[in-house]
Amino acid sequence: MNETNSNLAHGFDIEEIRRAAANLEDGAVTAGYAADREAVVAMLNAALATELLCVLRYKRHYYTASGPNVAHIKAEFLEHAQQEQDHADRIAERIVQLNGSPNFNPATLTQRSHAEYDDSEDVQAMIRADLIAERVAIESYRQMILAIGDKDPTTKNMLIEILATEEEHADDMADLLA
Repeated sequence: MNETNSNLAHGFDIEEIRRAAANLEDGAVTAGYAADREAVVAMLNAALATELLCVLRYKRHYYTASGPNVAHIKAEFLEHAQQEQDHADRIAERIVQLNGSPNFNPATLTQRSHAEYDDSEDVQAMIRADLIAERVAIESYRQMILAIGDKDPTTKNMLIEILATEEEHADDMADLLA
């Protein structure tokens, strides 16, 4: 039996699995982590900035939207703000799991975000700005998922889940715009 197969039991490399017990200070990142950790953390920090900016934009729209028959639109803005905050929390948590530091610096938030802030006064302009931001987020997540590939399945799965919500948000905004 060759040496490569001698360490395998049921298709698993037992020595590699046991090596995962070393370097406890690395937390969830084992020697088998195949992605470029620093690049993934950088991508996630850009996504974090985008989500935080989206929370702020949706909150502003929620509080400033006014006029007849806007209660359902305001409710949609608030729901989206809460879901974007959940995305930000999940992303920040994953950054920490990857031994990175989530960047919450408000001074550089707009420069790091893929989406833009909006201070429209008109409800239809607000909806349009939110739809644009959702489409930007969709494309950003799609590209991140492709870049990560199968090298970091935990991050990839999280991004796929967030992408699905962003697509729902875009549909909601498109429906309100119609």
